[in-house]
Amino acid sequence: MKIQNPILPGFNPDPSILRVGDDYYIATSTFEWFPGVQIHHSKDLVNWKLIARPLNRTSQLNMAGNPNSCGIWAPCLSYHEGTFYLIYTDQKIFETTFKDPHNYLVTTDDITGDWSEPIYMNRSGFDPSLFHDDDGRKWFVNMLWDHRVGKPKFAGIVLQEYDHKQKKLVGPIKNIYQGTKIDWVEGPHLYKRNGYYYLMTAEGGTVLKHAVTMARSKNIDGPYETDPQNPVLTSYFNPELELQRAGHASYVETQTGEQYMVHLCGRRMPARGRCVMGRETAIQKMKWTDDGWLRLACGGNEPQYVVDVPNLPEHKWEPVNVRDDFDSDKLDINFQSLRVDISDLYSLTERPGYLRLKGYESLSSFHKQALLARRQQSFFYTAETCVEFEPDNFQQMAGLICMYDNRNFYYLNISRDEEKGKCLDILNCVGGQFEAPLKEVIALKEGPTYLRVNVYYDKLRFYYSENGSDWKLLDALMDASTLSDEFDAGGGNSHFTGAFVGLCCQDMAESKKYADFDYFEYRENDNTIPSREH
Repeated sequence: MKIQNPILPGFNPDPSILRVGDDYYIATSTFEWFPGVQIHHSKDLVNWKLIARPLNRTSQLNMAGNPNSCGIWAPCLSYHEGTFYLIYTDQKIFETTFKDPHNYLVTTDDITGDWSEPIYMNRSGFDPSLFHDDDGRKWFVNMLWDHRVGKPKFAGIVLQEYDHKQKKLVGPIKNIYQGTKIDWVEGPHLYKRNGYYYLMTAEGGTVLKHAVTMARSKNIDGPYETDPQNPVLTSYFNPELELQRAGHASYVETQTGEQYMVHLCGRRMPARGRCVMGRETAIQKMKWTDDGWLRLACGGNEPQYVVDVPNLPEHKWEPVNVRDDFDSDKLDINFQSLRVDISDLYSLTERPGYLRLKGYESLSSFHKQALLARRQQSFFYTAETCVEFEPDNFQQMAGLICMYDNRNFYYLNISRDEEKGKCLDILNCVGGQFEAPLKEVIALKEGPTYLRVNVYYDKLRFYYSENGSDWKLLDALMDASTLSDEFDAGGGNSHFTGAFVGLCCQDMAESKKYADFDYFEYRENDNTIPSREH
């Protein structure tokens, strides 16, 4: 039996792995999507289940106004004496010489329960991490950002002690490591083994040159000796690898003494080179050399698509439902909103068996939208819904959306036209430029409308039906590859997330006109070309 990568498909970058007894947890970045931070659980390193998003209160995370690809960057999950610790960045600025990365700490004794109010740490740089030393002291590291013109922006890894009684950083700040010739040192994690402090970092940026590098020291504050065979992991020298962009890693040792490392990666769309699912999480089997350096168990430094399983009992989870009929009064964990809590804009109880979305701001908003979506996790999928929506004017819209961010999306929507009345249309935004690919809007009768999208690699097609059985293909073929990190036609902030598909409702007339969705289905297909009608 083998582990097939990625273990967390779809947008799940910057993994931080933790073992507590027989349980394994991975925390990943969520950027502008709310609630913040995804935590997956496994008992065998093979099968993973999404169990929590700990930053689910406005007092913990308020990203209103955050630019695209800002928000939660590179969380670090750790555990000590019965308490889980979660360090995270709320990044407030992106494309300027400044960054304003606000770093926080929250804690809990129940990883799926409520987490504490945040403790403010610092804002000198992003990618913070907390290390619990065996003498009881705690150490905080982050990359140092240098805004000055002509200076390296990634200025090294800084270390400072954290006093858990005073709940603040104390003592001197020391720059302990400036990276290798690969450059752009970030993503630090500290480990201790056989009297050495090991510093694992990410270098080379998060695109094709991304890499995992390591250094070690007998003292936590250095000097650190760079691994003579760095990088430990990279895809850069082999463009044919299934897993590209390998870097930003985290290390774990099993209860049976085996070593593994999780890292981010990207799977490029054939012939297009774009990663529509963003940066995903993969795993590699590792080993320690006799002279005390960490290496891939298979040799070399290239990420493997399939990996040997650990000597642990297999533990499978119940399969994720492909269809949500909205019969529960609790929103499915796979859904997220943009930037802020929108619990006042949706209801699962006002009309039992339906998700009611109350129209709010436009899809261009950086503040609050009535939008709920889930990750695309395969190159080929079908998503479907049935919506009841009777708009009063053209400022009211609702429907099915495929989205990267508010500059890049494809939206099959119901609205109202002055001549045709209730109608169906497609609204595209590609690199910030709006398009209406249909020659004219389609008149709809009152009552339910069924909407469907089929994605096959870079081909995105919309369908509709007025009875749920007779489906009509709309005469517009969209390029799904624009919903990717690499696509940036307009110079916007599209860099770090991944494609989503979901439901939304807008009411720019401020009357909160609502739409009722009867179900949402997300089904991953096999890799056959979809029929024109199915």
